[in-house]
Amino acid sequence: MSAAIPAWFALVSGAAFGAVLGSFLNVCIYRIPRRLSVVFPPSSCPSCGTRIHFYDNVPVLAWLYLGGKCRTCRAGISLRYPAVEALTAGLFAFLARHYGLTWELLPALYFAAAMVVVTLIDFDAYIIPDTITLSGIPLGLLATRVTSVTWLDSILGTVLGFAFLFGVGWAYEKATGNDGMGGGDVKFAAMLGAFLGWQGMLLTILLAAAGGSVAGVLLMIVGKGGRKTMLPFGTFLAPVGLVVYIWGPRIIHAYLKLAGAPGY
Repeated sequence: MSAAIPAWFALVSGAAFGAVLGSFLNVCIYRIPRRLSVVFPPSSCPSCGTRIHFYDNVPVLAWLYLGGKCRTCRAGISLRYPAVEALTAGLFAFLARHYGLTWELLPALYFAAAMVVVTLIDFDAYIIPDTITLSGIPLGLLATRVTSVTWLDSILGTVLGFAFLFGVGWAYEKATGNDGMGGGDVKFAAMLGAFLGWQGMLLTILLAAAGGSVAGVLLMIVGKGGRKTMLPFGTFLAPVGLVVYIWGPRIIHAYLKLAGAPGY
């Protein structure tokens, strides 16, 4: 499946599909940490329990039309819902334009959706669900058939991602007596390795750790945290992982060239 499509069509179709899927991602973000089905029952207002009709579930537009409130009880509806829909629409529009109508687009869309869900679930609940990571690992391995990541790099990335964060967490716990990396972070690193390969996985961890360190320092400066303040590492890993998925080879190439590596 490969075809040249007009840029406007890629953007519009990607945005439309992303907005609709973004509505479903909101359901996943809310229900998965609570161990609820993402299919049944249908969505309802958390305040009054009234079932949300399809015309009140139109991504972004319904929220704007209702003024961010439930049609029945007028309770406020979080801005996060249309924000996630708009974000997913934007990501899918970009990816559709970037990859075109190719097989490579499919794993890119899945990966982007998974990163949105992981970012917000870990931010809210400090967990990364196995339903995402353990299903994502084999999908990442299969994606090597249509991406630039080789099968060997994907396997190495899976193993090294798990082993690296597990080792960091173990060493931290032994040195400080406090819990290190959670099991969800370790399995998420394995999933990242499956999709990104070992080089992309290590780059993601490095950049996410740098971002987490900066965030930790800023929290201490404003008096909102201390040295033992826990940060949801997946909330840093996931967006960085998406950046590396799209531009990782260019970033690595630029770094090696800057470092004066042989052949660069």
